[in-house]
Amino acid sequence: MITRQAILFATCLSFLAGLSSCAPSVEITSTQAPTPTVVAGVPSPTSPPAAPTPLICLTEPGSLQQGVVATTNPPQEFIIYLPPCYKNFANARYPTLYLLHGQTYFQDQWARLRAPEVADQLIHVGEAPPFIMVFPDDRYWNTPAGSGFGMRFINDLIPYVDANYRTVADREHRSLGGLSRGGGWVAQLGFAHPELFGALGFHSPAIFKDNSPYLGRIIQAIPNEMRPQVWLDIGDADQELGHGVLFEEILRNNDYIHEFHRFSGDHSELYWGAHVNQYLRWYTQFWRNNSVKP
Repeated sequence: MITRQAILFATCLSFLAGLSSCAPSVEITSTQAPTPTVVAGVPSPTSPPAAPTPLICLTEPGSLQQGVVATTNPPQEFIIYLPPCYKNFANARYPTLYLLHGQTYFQDQWARLRAPEVADQLIHVGEAPPFIMVFPDDRYWNTPAGSGFGMRFINDLIPYVDANYRTVADREHRSLGGLSRGGGWVAQLGFAHPELFGALGFHSPAIFKDNSPYLGRIIQAIPNEMRPQVWLDIGDADQELGHGVLFEEILRNNDYIHEFHRFSGDHSELYWGAHVNQYLRWYTQFWRNNSVKP
């Protein structure tokens, strides 16, 4: 029977192809094997090949850490999820998923929605490669500092994460998603910076009618080969459903290839929590066959 450890170990080996970090460094020494005694009529015994010892961390959960970019005003706080075995594979670099929370909530919202636990499950069974998640804080939404979140995120947080954690710092290995107000930020930042993100996720996004001309123009300005992948979902009882449908029409009218899902539910954590598994599967599918840079 193939164990969960074996599946994850094989996934890690495939995902980190070309890197020596997918197994701990071992110094190999050569010794002279003893000459077996051969007795006529009796076959020489042979030893079965030794099975590799799996790393314990391959079945353990990833870790959550608090972080802050102290040079911004206000300081930009965040929570970061590091995948299983992050400390063990010292030369490995990982794709990064940034997930933005909703209005009135804090940086821990995606953690409370069990995004880290779902990531662990997908990685453990080999359905997703190991990846990093970053949950930025946008608590100042109702203060003058709130409007500056986008600049802090683009100009400070992303460079800080790339400099201090082992990310693969290109658009193909960086994705952005958000729910509610966070989804509104994804529309503003993701379409304005297609050079930074390979995929954008909109989960019950707060995108209003006044943004329609802006979104249409900015989408038209993105070259087809630079258009990020797009996922859009919203509940059938969501008070933002009309705006979500309008946003989907903007995508269709601009021939923007995308996924649109109208699920059962409203604008609540109960709805988002029920779909976190689907969200993470969608984001990570683009990294399954990508090679990781040393």
